[in-house]
Amino acid sequence: MLQRQAGRFAIAADEDQSRLYWKVILRIIPFIFVCYVLNYIDRVNVSFAKLQFQSDLNLTDASYGLGVGLFYVGYILFEVPSNLLLQKIGARKTITRIMCLWGLISGATAFVSRPEEFYAARILLGAAEAGFFPGIILYLTFWFPNRMRGRVMSFFVLATAVSGMVGGPVSGLIMQHMGGIYGFKSWQWLFLIEGMLPVMMGIAAFFVLDDRPRDAKWLSDSEKDLLTANLSIERRTESHSGFQAFLAALRRPVLWMATFGYFSVTWAGMVLNFWTPTIIQRSGISSLFQVGLLSAVPYAVGAIGMLALCRNSDRMLERHWHFFAAVFMSACAALAVAWCSQNSALSIACLAVLAAGYLSAVALFWTIPTSFLSEQESAGSIAFISSVGQIGSLMAPTLFGYVSQRTGSFTVGASVVAAVLIAGGCAVLSLKFQHLNWN
Repeated sequence: MLQRQAGRFAIAADEDQSRLYWKVILRIIPFIFVCYVLNYIDRVNVSFAKLQFQSDLNLTDASYGLGVGLFYVGYILFEVPSNLLLQKIGARKTITRIMCLWGLISGATAFVSRPEEFYAARILLGAAEAGFFPGIILYLTFWFPNRMRGRVMSFFVLATAVSGMVGGPVSGLIMQHMGGIYGFKSWQWLFLIEGMLPVMMGIAAFFVLDDRPRDAKWLSDSEKDLLTANLSIERRTESHSGFQAFLAALRRPVLWMATFGYFSVTWAGMVLNFWTPTIIQRSGISSLFQVGLLSAVPYAVGAIGMLALCRNSDRMLERHWHFFAAVFMSACAALAVAWCSQNSALSIACLAVLAAGYLSAVALFWTIPTSFLSEQESAGSIAFISSVGQIGSLMAPTLFGYVSQRTGSFTVGASVVAAVLIAGGCAVLSLKFQHLNWN
């Protein structure tokens, strides 16, 4: 009888915790989800603007690729300082600052007229956005234990897919119909319209977000205690400051191997986010609005694949093999895109597989370093992984654009992308088998 009663109490406790975490998810995730949708739209809307402003600014494919890559110069330089600042002043102030700045700079991109101005705008946009993605990753670790992070990260990364599904058609619609209004070209309206919304959401973030469970007025004292206790069970604490703990983490090989793994993932993201409209257009689709609509298809399919793979990863409590499967899928799809670039249906199908692999890899990856980093190490280390990993985003578009221009096809560039992805997948997978000091 006592055993049955204990079992019933345990089930009731689990149900209470499940309801509590869904309460937290519904409070936090939708807001940061919308913020990340806007972040991704503002980052990649240049791929749609390129379809018209390339001639206005006298850009070649190589110089466009350079401009895309230069975004990550500012991004990389300010990533770690931004996350260390978040640890000190809190997420809501940091996210407000980041969103307002990037919205203003994105809107100002509408007024560039030369390649040099385009390059400068991209560097400034990267500096403004620095710290947003790793800041959100760090913020989620303040609320959710490791066993839930695969699913929670997938909800967050789902915003990438939604931005592709929403941003593509909306950007195509703006490009198709807004040209000439008040004397602005359609690509200028694209930057102006899609730059205003982040400023509004950034101001809202200051009032909507709470830094930690203890600050949330919408939680009862018992709920705050339970959330804090669940985090403290698995969290290591450090006596060092955030910066000192970060320096100590840099001496651990596991951090560098994880960083290379994330570096590889960004190469798949580069193909998907910055070349999808061009790939679809060159496959035979001429209407800009149709290009925008069709560019949403890979993201929609990719979102379904990501949710399924991440849910299975949480169910099995296994991350490394799932991550490797995701990057292997992306590598194969990148190669296939190059070989069927003249067929629009096959190109879109391959881009869909690429999207499923890429989105899954991003969501799954961030469950791995957050499981072996202490709270003090996390702020600097997560930002370090993100910023150094983004060197791939700096290198890949420039290399991909240059090779595509020289060869007249995507084949060589896609082969390099596939090789980097497989190497990164192997690096992360090796963490499962090597006897490294994780603690």
